[in-house]
Amino acid sequence: MTLKKTLLTLSLIFSIALVASAQQFKALVYTKTAGFRHQSIPNAIVALKKMGEKQVFSVYTSEDPKVLSEESLSKYDVLILVSTTGTIFDEAAQASLQKFVQSGKGIVGVHAAADSEYEWPWYNKMMGAYFLAHPAQQTLRLEVVDQNHPSTWHLPKNWMWTDELYEYRDINPDLNILIKADESTYKVAKGNGDNHPMAWYHEFEGGRVFYTALGHVDSAWEDDVFLKHLYGGIWYAATGHPFK
Repeated sequence: MTLKKTLLTLSLIFSIALVASAQQFKALVYTKTAGFRHQSIPNAIVALKKMGEKQVFSVYTSEDPKVLSEESLSKYDVLILVSTTGTIFDEAAQASLQKFVQSGKGIVGVHAAADSEYEWPWYNKMMGAYFLAHPAQQTLRLEVVDQNHPSTWHLPKNWMWTDELYEYRDINPDLNILIKADESTYKVAKGNGDNHPMAWYHEFEGGRVFYTALGHVDSAWEDDVFLKHLYGGIWYAATGHPFK
């Protein structure tokens, strides 16, 4: 190898090392489904990879259960569950996830992440609620009830949105609600009444959890307002920076 090629190779290695060290945090995006599979998952993967490039954090996407081992999860700062459905964690993965959270790491749930693990009560408390029902896709008024969180700093008090609108059961009473659905502005399936949460966060067993019900429709993953909402939640869960 010539001196010129050697110097070029070393320069490339050094550049890669600089880029890697510059990342704010490491995110694992997990999209495994054991039930309904959302058409928007590929759109979400593309959008999150672009978000990582823009906001300077690393994004690794997978549906391989091996990434849920304790050793593998320990490499990441935040686990992002995008429209997962059904039972996606075996006993070993359950133990790994619990240790991940208890070590002070972050969890982000998007849309159908609440449609997962119905036989695991710990998951329900951690994620915040279980999916109950949804009506046809509609436009509604979202009421932003807390604008003191990175996921809602940019949002208006009244946010007009079109999506598949989840309703919930077994809602953890300890959640900090960020956004509610105004059920008077659309036709509900079963409904949650005046307290219909659509985005929330909470600290749980040493870790941080953020969830948003939005993200069913393909167009959401090209919407700057939604993506900024999601990034605020990811940033909070991954870093734990104070925001009040």
